[in-house]
Amino acid sequence: MVSLKLQKRLAASVLKCGKRKVWVDPNEVSEIYKANSRQNIWKLINNGFIIRKPTKIHSRSRALRMKEAKRKGRHSGYESKPEQRVLRRLLCKYRESKKIDKHMCHDMYMKLKVNVFKSKRVLMESIHKSKAEKARKKTLSDQFEAKRAKNKASRERKIARREERLAQVTTTLIIVGLHADALKMTKNKDYE
Repeated sequence: MVSLKLQKRLAASVLKCGKRKVWVDPNEVSEIYKANSRQNIWKLINNGFIIRKPTKIHSRSRALRMKEAKRKGRHSGYESKPEQRVLRRLLCKYRESKKIDKHMCHDMYMKLKVNVFKSKRVLMESIHKSKAEKARKKTLSDQFEAKRAKNKASRERKIARREERLAQVTTTLIIVGLHADALKMTKNKDYE
């Protein structure tokens, strides 16, 4: 492949841009190689064999979106101390009024410490959600416990019935056996 260093330099000078911005048609290398003056380069530019590359666009859309979010208070790193104090106060108030127990209070406090809740509303929603979840688990466990007790009672009844039947069968067998023995004895007496 031939070197087009001179042609690129001349084209950059003519187009008033850097050498990186100059595009040379790879199919017309032999034609471009012959051009050794600015006038010849102009002809190639007019024919479209040499083109100035368009400027790359550095979009600011993401930066603007981030700026807008920051204006709303997002991406600010650690929660500001006054906001944390407000949320901690709310947790203490809820615990004192027995709305939450000490375990839930501790969990929420730890989450608050690592900046999970950004406002009072979010914290309250989280508390209500966890309370509802806890209540749901309790009802499910109560239902499961009731079912287990019911099954256990029915199992015990079944066993008791089986034992009763077995006892009846054994008593009838004993009676039948005694009756058979009595018959044998009477037969033996008859033969004597």
